[in-house]
Amino acid sequence: MRLLHIYISLVTMTSSVALYAQSGDTLKDERFSLHGQVTVISQYKPSFHATYSGANSLVSEAETERSLTTTLFLGVKLWNGGGFFMSPEISGGSGLSSSLGVGSSTNGEAYRVDSPAPSFELGRLYFTQIIPLSKQRTYQCDDINKLGGTIPTEYLALTIGKICVSDIFDANQYSHDPRTQFMSWGIMNNGAWDFAANTKGYTPSVVIEWIRPHDALRYGISLLPKVANGMEMNWHILKSSSNSIEYTHRYSLEGRKGAIRLFSFINWANMGNYEESLKLNPSSPNLYETEKSGRVKYGFGVNVEQEMNDFIGVFFRAGWNDGRNETWAFTEIDRTVSLGVSGNGSKWNRKADTFGVAHVVSGLSASHRDYLKAGGKGFELGDGGLNYGLENLSELYYSFALKDNLFLSGAYQFIINPGYNRNRGPVNVLSLRIHAVF
Repeated sequence: MRLLHIYISLVTMTSSVALYAQSGDTLKDERFSLHGQVTVISQYKPSFHATYSGANSLVSEAETERSLTTTLFLGVKLWNGGGFFMSPEISGGSGLSSSLGVGSSTNGEAYRVDSPAPSFELGRLYFTQIIPLSKQRTYQCDDINKLGGTIPTEYLALTIGKICVSDIFDANQYSHDPRTQFMSWGIMNNGAWDFAANTKGYTPSVVIEWIRPHDALRYGISLLPKVANGMEMNWHILKSSSNSIEYTHRYSLEGRKGAIRLFSFINWANMGNYEESLKLNPSSPNLYETEKSGRVKYGFGVNVEQEMNDFIGVFFRAGWNDGRNETWAFTEIDRTVSLGVSGNGSKWNRKADTFGVAHVVSGLSASHRDYLKAGGKGFELGDGGLNYGLENLSELYYSFALKDNLFLSGAYQFIINPGYNRNRGPVNVLSLRIHAVF
């Protein structure tokens, strides 16, 4: 009820501010940018069959959980090409079973936190500078983390500060935002990318981008938490850091826009090793007993989006990481393939409505699955044993535009082999999402 009361007051605020925020000349160079959002997600799953459960299992009994995030996106132009951005955020609630027991967890707005009580986080606090490489210019509309105004068609961009790394890397027009699109972790992002983040998804970083009309090259170095899924970041960058690089090519296929992104990452951290844990204690392995500074996790991925017509688009992601050392920041997925379709309701005169259907298949490395089979635990998985099978999650959603700034979504997820365990499931998850913006 507390989350609901907070939501009602915030929606009232956004409704009153929306008209002011949207007024004025939208084509002028903006000095300031002000946006905000409130998202409440309620998820329910009925009971399901499970031969056994462990400390990190998805609870087999019926369960209902809610999450709330409310965010302000503030930006100011400092000088030509220079901007400063910050995003104070209040979040609370929980995912199903505290977001445990499913690699491709069901609520992208919920985090693995100790307490579901609403808490404050200064999510983003960063500076960005654009360095022109061409005289030609194009107009950039005012948006979240963007200042309205003209920018060069080719430029270098430098970003320094606390960011959400997935704001910049692994973008996809049809599946990237759990507040408006698919909610599953394995569909909204590439699940095999153990991207740098604290428990709530943010980290200090430096990112350099080379942007051209049809191509982009991005490189970023970010801090990792001191412990897996931790809030406190490790500032000893020579001993612990995350490096990401991505190339994007935008193209036109028979007059329809598309993009392909290729990326790679490599993380250094005080990770435990699955094989060493098993050798040290075959009957009850523990990653934490083998943690060692300088261990590496690396991986690769591909991300494709393709417009099919005026109201339908498709997307595809695939990813792989070596899976030898423990997952450190995102989720316990070592291999992933996802495919989906997204569109709008223009065919039935509801152009502001959106919908989508997608499927993701997730897998583990051999040493990761052997570790769990022997009773080991990660920060997300651990049923006390494992009858391994690929985890499959399908998601269907429809988002109704109630007003220009208020959206109501219903979603259904079906999970086979939750936590890669054939002895558990299948699982049905129903979701209701309310999203307000200004």
